[in-house]
Amino acid sequence: MEKLREIIEILTREEKTLSTMESCTGGGLANAITNIEGSSEVLKYSAVTYSNEYKIKMGVSKEVIDKYSVYSIETANEMSKNIAGFTNSNYGIGITGKLNRVDKHNLYGSDNIVYFSIYSKDDDRFYEYNLEVSKPSRKENKEDVIKMIAEKLLEIIKK
Repeated sequence: MEKLREIIEILTREEKTLSTMESCTGGGLANAITNIEGSSEVLKYSAVTYSNEYKIKMGVSKEVIDKYSVYSIETANEMSKNIAGFTNSNYGIGITGKLNRVDKHNLYGSDNIVYFSIYSKDDDRFYEYNLEVSKPSRKENKEDVIKMIAEKLLEIIKK
């Protein structure tokens, strides 16, 4: 993905780093990043926190999950900020949502919305996004989410 290649080049040049905490994308973003030569200079860490239990273990507030649901921008914000803090990265990316399915353990939240947050530690600022997914396969939906994250992250780091 060309946008991710550009992100790696910019972050390397600026000596900045990023980390991810992914849920519904299952490590897909980290995989796409690590497919690019030189990514080890910028990607510090990636966690796949598919369950609420491990989101909480990685610092996501149980109270936020209980109040807003695990499928919310508030949870994505917790994910992005906590992973940036845990790894001392300049940017943290948190991704949560449902890819056209019902989750019997978390009945709240839309079944076809993915929320993602990009946290800039340098600015102490959240960039909040959501994407309605509508492709028939999980793989295609993940690809759409990763593509949008790459577009938004590139916009942020070029500012």
